[in-house]
Amino acid sequence: MNNLVLEIIKFLISFVEAINEIVWGIPLIILILGTGIYLTFRTRFIQVTRSRLIIGTVISGFLSKKGVGDISPFQALTTALAATVGTGNIAGVATAISLGGAGSMFWMWLSAFFGMITKYSEIVLAVHYRKSRGGGVAGGPMYFLEAGLNNRLLAVLFAVFGSLAAFGIGNMVQANSVADAVGETLGAPSLATGLVLAVAAGLVILGGIKRIGSITEKVVPFMAALYVIGAVAIIITHREAVPGALVSIFNLAFTREAAVGGFVGSGVREAVRFGVARGIFTNEAGLGSASIAHASARTEHPVQQGVWGIVEVFVDTLLICTLTALVILVTGALDSGLEGAALTSEAFNRGLPGPGGLIVSIGLIFFAFTTLLAWSFYGEKCFEYLFGTRASLRYRQAWLPFIVVGAVGGLRSIWAVADTLNGLMAIPNLIGLIGLSGIVVKLTREYFK
Repeated sequence: MNNLVLEIIKFLISFVEAINEIVWGIPLIILILGTGIYLTFRTRFIQVTRSRLIIGTVISGFLSKKGVGDISPFQALTTALAATVGTGNIAGVATAISLGGAGSMFWMWLSAFFGMITKYSEIVLAVHYRKSRGGGVAGGPMYFLEAGLNNRLLAVLFAVFGSLAAFGIGNMVQANSVADAVGETLGAPSLATGLVLAVAAGLVILGGIKRIGSITEKVVPFMAALYVIGAVAIIITHREAVPGALVSIFNLAFTREAAVGGFVGSGVREAVRFGVARGIFTNEAGLGSASIAHASARTEHPVQQGVWGIVEVFVDTLLICTLTALVILVTGALDSGLEGAALTSEAFNRGLPGPGGLIVSIGLIFFAFTTLLAWSFYGEKCFEYLFGTRASLRYRQAWLPFIVVGAVGGLRSIWAVADTLNGLMAIPNLIGLIGLSGIVVKLTREYFK
């Protein structure tokens, strides 16, 4: 009987990984990058040409209390960052480098540059087409696909994929990475870690978006600053290895040679695939998920909130993910043969013996905790779109047990499930962005004039 169960599990894992290979094939990668490139040209590279105005808009957003919405623009940003700045930055980057080589970072950077405008466009459309619902406001791809693109089928598909993807990218992956890090550092059993996370998340989730926003605006900036300071300290002490690490990133983005530390990559295709896949996993540009949180923000114009998306991708990928990659490369931790959060923890331990591993463990716990909160809201809103506001409580109740399931699951299989659901979630969203790009351009010109 036990052998039969093991065989079934192995078959399911192989099946999921096979589906993942198809979903994250060249067509989807082209669609993600192509959409970002297309929107960037249509908006005339505003992430560069309008950078001063974007910074000014963001600064004024800290002070403004005007506009319709449930939470402040900053709370919307930190809620979205809670979902993006998490295990993707710690475990995701390490997974990309260990499986795709150092060159995967180049493709992560490239996708992030164009992803800034992808996420900007998602937020602009989400705010523009948001609706009053359940005593608050609700928005996201499911709403702009139905109201803007007039395509109910795509809206339903996004909501279905989104409500399911939340259990992978925002729930089980987070719990698994935390359990792995806590187990390595403190020796705590995975089951115990999962139970503690589930109880803590339940206390916040039941309070809705306002309670989630009040928690994320305090926790996310503090933890991000702690992680960045630790990473910068390691890079400074290993500054002589930084040029070599950067050279390897650019060289291995286009060659099939061995990566830093003797890792033999499988080729350029893997560097591109893992770079783009892990990039979209960490900054979520193209998924449409973050726009659900931003749609709840108090704002007077869609572009006012949209520019926070540009800042979000910059902080998440071009800053934090880059620091993680450099720490792994300059410390030589890639030689360890580890992967995921364990690899990043090893790199920080080598760079800062003693406090290094603790920074990663604490960062993982709090980042993953806030990610669990944010993605519970995303999934709930997708579920609410499908079944009405009364279904929200049932979704929250179903959410919590899967935290425990994720904590005791295997890393590779959970990453495969998360990747597959991300890809399926991205497709209707990207179709909507392309189809409604004219609205984005119109609102952009209207605001910046």
